Amino acid sequence: MNRQKDIDQYIRDHIDQEDEVLKELDRETHLKVLGARMLSGHLQGQVLSMISRMIRPKYILELGTFTGYSAICLAKGLQEGGKIVTIEIDDELESMAAKYFKKAGIQDKVTQRIGSALEIIPTLKEKFDLVFIDADKREYTDYYNLLIDRLESGAYIIADNTLWSGKVLDTPRTDDYQTLGILDFNTLLKNDNRVEKVILPLRDGMTLIRKK
Repeated sequence: MNRQKDIDQYIRDHIDQEDEVLKELDRETHLKVLGARMLSGHLQGQVLSMISRMIRPKYILELGTFTGYSAICLAKGLQEGGKIVTIEIDDELESMAAKYFKKAGIQDKVTQRIGSALEIIPTLKEKFDLVFIDADKREYTDYYNLLIDRLESGAYIIADNTLWSGKVLDTPRTDDYQTLGILDFNTLLKNDNRVEKVILPLRDGMTLIRKK
């Protein structure tokens, strides 16, 4: 018998309760947004908040705002006066995320950027202490290569979906560019001695990376 759903529910029942704003955001996302499963959700959100609070970053970069759930969670660990820059390519999601940033009281801590992360990253001036990658899987390696030399020793990257529904165990089709992107990224990390890394089997896989 598969007890994973029961285990998942047990975990949710025994961690801090989800904020009311995040509950509302979760509900509205599932009602109105295509691909709502991309939302971080309660468990992953709590993990992101905890990691951010451990690191206490001054500047956070997020690639893939979606409707704003993960940005709200990450912002909980910001230092006084800290900022999060969050990039989303889908301009139709901008107003919804902005609404919930205001509801969460973090609107002054968030800079929303709309467009291609590959084009926006080179224009950013901040020294980021924490980066969360949850955007186009085909471009993970490109994001990483743009960022790694800009990060100082001790900076962290969190990359989401690195187990990709278990597809990393299979031989992908030649036209499955999302899976190929994740596989290339995981191989790059494995062989990069500039960083320490560990994959957490949380939801769809989340890799923690620390620049040495």
